[in-house]
Amino acid sequence: MSQISEIDLDLEKLFLPAWAQEKPGADRYGKFSADEGEAPRREKRRGEALEPRRERAPRPGRKFGGRKEFRRGERRERPEPAAPLPETGVTFVADEKGVEQLVRQIKMTGRAYPLFQIAQLVLQKAERYSVELAVRKNPDGSVAQPLFVCALDDTPWLSADDAVAHALKDHFATFYQTERTATEPPKGVYTFVAQCGMSGVILGPPNHHDYQNQLRKLHAERFSRMPFDAFKARVKIVKDEAIVKKWIEEQSFKTEYVVLNVPEPLRLASLAEVEKHFRAVHKDNIVRPAEKHTLSGAASRNLRSRELQRLVRVEWERQRHFPLQLATTLSKQFAAHGLQFFKVNKTVVHVSVARPQFLDLETTPVSENVKRIVGHINAHPKCTRRELIEALAPSPAVLEVKPEGAAAEPTPEQTAIIADLHWLIHQGHVLEFADGRMETAKRPLPRPPKPEKKLEKPAAESAAQAEATVEPTAETQMPPEAAPEIQTPAGMVAEPAVDTEKPAAEVSAPAEPVAPPPETAPSGEIPSPS
Repeated sequence: MSQISEIDLDLEKLFLPAWAQEKPGADRYGKFSADEGEAPRREKRRGEALEPRRERAPRPGRKFGGRKEFRRGERRERPEPAAPLPETGVTFVADEKGVEQLVRQIKMTGRAYPLFQIAQLVLQKAERYSVELAVRKNPDGSVAQPLFVCALDDTPWLSADDAVAHALKDHFATFYQTERTATEPPKGVYTFVAQCGMSGVILGPPNHHDYQNQLRKLHAERFSRMPFDAFKARVKIVKDEAIVKKWIEEQSFKTEYVVLNVPEPLRLASLAEVEKHFRAVHKDNIVRPAEKHTLSGAASRNLRSRELQRLVRVEWERQRHFPLQLATTLSKQFAAHGLQFFKVNKTVVHVSVARPQFLDLETTPVSENVKRIVGHINAHPKCTRRELIEALAPSPAVLEVKPEGAAAEPTPEQTAIIADLHWLIHQGHVLEFADGRMETAKRPLPRPPKPEKKLEKPAAESAAQAEATVEPTAETQMPPEAAPEIQTPAGMVAEPAVDTEKPAAEVSAPAEPVAPPPETAPSGEIPSPS
C-alpha cells in the first residue's frame, strides 16, 4: 500500500497514537522563535522614569473581566430558540470502495478492530461516505416533509418553489437569453434617486411610475427573509449627479428575454413572465419529487438549501459523537463480505475474520508449536506478536551490518511460529487487537439448566381420573353377570355369585342384596370390586 487515497483507510496507520502518525524528522516547533512567548523588555534609561501602565475604564454595565453586571430585578435576554429541523431522514453510508479496502486489510492482518472507531474514522473525511435523504411519513401515510430534486445538478430542495428559483438563477442561460435594445430615455428632470443601502442597486426616483415595482422586485429577489418595512427603511436618497446619470442610462435601454430551444421565436418582457413560462413548460421535467436521494459527502457539506444543510450538519455532529447509525450500516456491509462480530467485555463491538472459538488442548489434537503459542499467551496476557516470536523462536545474533531500513529475514523456526499463529487467529482461537495485544479465546461458561415446565392435564381428563379412583359404593358396583372370579381367604376360587345357566326361580338369594347396574356408568369403564 504505497499510496492511500482519501477514500481508502489504512487501519494500521490510523489506529496508531497521534505522535506515531507524524512524519519522521518533522520539526514540530520550527515555527517558534527562541524568545517567543516572553514579554518585550524595555530598558530604563538613566534619568528616565518608566511610564505607568494605563488602566482602562470599564464600560457601563460591565465589570472588569468582560462579564456584564446585571442590576437587581433586571431580566436577562434569552436567546431565541432555533427553528425546528425539517422532518427528513438522514442516513450516512460508508463508501463501498473504502469498505472493500477495509475488508482486505482485516482479512490480511486478522486483527480485531472496534466497529465504532472505524465509523468515526469514516466520518472524518467527506470522501469516505455518502448521505441518503429520505422522506418521512406520518401514521396516516401522508408525507411529513416533501423532497424535490433539480435534475440539472441533482440538488435536493424542500419545496418546488425553491427548486424553480434555483434553476432560474444558476441555469438561466440554458433556457433563456437576455437582449437589450435602445429606447427613449425617461422624460423630465431628475436631481435625486433612491438607492438600496445594502446592495447598492439604483431604484430610481421615488416619484417614478416604476419605482414601487423595482422596490418590491429587489426585496423578493435578494432580501425576502427580511421584513419589507425594515428593508424599505434601508433605502436612502442620493443626490449625486453621477448616480442619477447612471440610472438615466439604464432606463435608456429595454431588456427582453428570448426563449431558447423552441421552434418559434418568443420574447418575454420581464422576469415575472420568464418564471411563468418556466413553470408552464420546464418545471415538470426539471423539478421532480423524490422519496429518496443520495449525494456524496462533499456535496452534502455544500447544500444550497439552508434548512437541509443545517439538518445534515446536526446529524453529522450526532454521529461523530456516537456513530450508532453509521456503525449499523457499516456492520451490514462488513457482514456481506464475510466478516464476523463479537463483543469484548460485553461492551465494545469488534469486527474480525472470525469469532472467538475456545481451543481445548486436552481433547483437540494440535502440534507442539500450537500448544507453545497458546501456553505463552495464557502465561503472558496482552503480549504482542513480536514478543511472542522472540520468546518462542529468538533471532540469532547477526554480525553482519545491514543497510538502514532493511528488515531481517525470519528463521525457519520463526516462519513456523508465524504460520501457526496465522491459523490460530483466522480460526478464532487467538484474538489480536488493533493495538497489537493478543489474547486467547476463553472457555464458554456452562449454561444453567432450563426449568422443566409442568404439563397441566385437561380438566376433563383429570375429572375422569378422579372418578375412576373413587371407591365404588353399592350404587356403582358392577352387575353380577360381569363379576370376575374372587379368591377366598383360603386361596380357592369361588363360584360366581349368580349362575346364569339356571332359571331365575332356582337362583339362590345371595347373602347380601346386589344393587342393580348403574345407569350413568360410562361405557368401557369397569369399577374395581370392593
